[in-house]
Amino acid sequence: MNSIFLIIILVPIIEIYLLIKIGGQIGALTTIILIFTTAIIGVYYAKYEGLNTLKSGFEQLRRNVAPTYEMISGAAIALGALLLIIPGFVTDALGFLIIFPISRKFIFNIFFKKPINNENKKKNFIDGEFEDIEEDDDRKI
Repeated sequence: MNSIFLIIILVPIIEIYLLIKIGGQIGALTTIILIFTTAIIGVYYAKYEGLNTLKSGFEQLRRNVAPTYEMISGAAIALGALLLIIPGFVTDALGFLIIFPISRKFIFNIFFKKPINNENKKKNFIDGEFEDIEEDDDRKI
């Protein structure tokens, strides 16, 4: 089964289960207030982190360095903000993990590992043999 399809099915099921369980413990109104509070706080913090990332990206451009980390980080912050807007506790936890810089760097280190050896960068040519063929040569290719 496709993993994205599985995620699309399982995430709402887990969220509904947790909303029912937590709502039964702390009350429905408190659960709703908690969901709105995490969404509002998370989106404002995402905005703050997004502006910091944008400022860092402009600083990298000013130094003539490609802002690769900042671009990936900006996309991750947008994903984290989207997860915080979606109602639920699992998506909120994942959203906060993505938005916080320390956990975001940890996640990036897991998913984006740098190549161990740089042999491929040194060999940026194609090795092959060739043969000059004269026009009056009887051989055909």
